[in-house]
Amino acid sequence: MKKYFLPLGVLGIFMTIAVTLWLTQDNIFYLFNFSYIGISIFFGIFLYIKKYKYARRVAQLLVGLYMLVYLGFICGENMQIEGFWYYLFTGVFEAATIHYAVAKIFGPLLFGRGWCGYACWTAMVLDFLPYKVPKTPRKKIGWIRYITFAISLIFVSVLFLAHIGNIERIMFWAFIIGNAIYYIVGIILAFVFKDNRAFCKYICPITIFLKPMSYFSLLRIKCDKSKCVSCGKCKNVCPMEVDVTDNSRKRKNGTECILCFECVKNCPRDAL
Repeated sequence: MKKYFLPLGVLGIFMTIAVTLWLTQDNIFYLFNFSYIGISIFFGIFLYIKKYKYARRVAQLLVGLYMLVYLGFICGENMQIEGFWYYLFTGVFEAATIHYAVAKIFGPLLFGRGWCGYACWTAMVLDFLPYKVPKTPRKKIGWIRYITFAISLIFVSVLFLAHIGNIERIMFWAFIIGNAIYYIVGIILAFVFKDNRAFCKYICPITIFLKPMSYFSLLRIKCDKSKCVSCGKCKNVCPMEVDVTDNSRKRKNGTECILCFECVKNCPRDAL
């Protein structure tokens, strides 16, 4: 029964958020929205416990397609970082601002970079590419993410400062065009660096929110040193190149862990 604590705990957190936002915002959509996401992630972790090979991919598709197709294309919500700036500037706590607060600002204090592993609609596509394990050493170009972060902020700031009309419509098209650019750049980088997650490591602006909060995450992969034989298999299969054998919060690439559990699955001694 102990192994089901994690999926039930995650489901409980999302159901609590769902009910709280439903009652405080007086909008039943939040009950549906966060209940659906919580159930989807619960289902993915449950399948992982049952040793289903594509468990995480199931959660990625359930959550990622819901947010991309339903919330984005059908409902017209820009859930990218531009949408976050837009709602923040208008002083409205809904849509993208709530999404960012839960998934990318305060949520990581509990579940780290779990968003990147189970819900991101960009990574959802990139994880189907052939380079699941990096084939080249990590590049020192992570500074690019700060440029994309600044561009998104400047873009929305200019729209407000210039008093551009019909900004909501512009945000919708920014969502479509922005996603297209993300996918194209992500796929190109994956093949250039032979690394599916190259976009996440070097370009994605969301990591500026995720990384510092993930440092304090309660949910972390830890190593039982008494069982570890230093075989290196965990490091060899990690898509984010995290040193999970080091239990300190300063471990190499520690804030990059997306909780994919590839290291756990491949550890021959069940040390993780």
